[in-house]
Amino acid sequence: QVQLVESGGGLVQAGGSLRLSCAASGRTYRNYAMAWFRQAPGKEREFAAVISWSGGGTYYADSVKGRFTISRDNAKNTVYLQMNSLKPEDTAVYYCAATYLSLSSMVARTSNGMDYWGKGTLVTVSS
Repeated sequence: QVQLVESGGGLVQAGGSLRLSCAASGRTYRNYAMAWFRQAPGKEREFAAVISWSGGGTYYADSVKGRFTISRDNAKNTVYLQMNSLKPEDTAVYYCAATYLSLSSMVARTSNGMDYWGKGTLVTVSS
């Protein structure tokens, strides 16, 4: 069992930066790849980024590539999402998730592939 708690959301102007954190608990946390998803108002939840259990592999959605960076510190049981050059269209609730799947699997980039979810943190980007 893995429990996930996100933090770091808030209001930021377009062009600004935010860093989200996801604190994980549970003995098997380090066995899981970790991902960030987001859900904008009135839209479906979408994949943003995923990182392997070791931190050696990452994958990003085209919409955030080059602006967002996912990382993890297994000693602190924490995953991060550094978000730079934010745009109003990045406004969403951001969710942390854990998957036992390998990054080589396309399913590891889908909601259906996740085993555990946090409750989300709201990011609002003003224009």
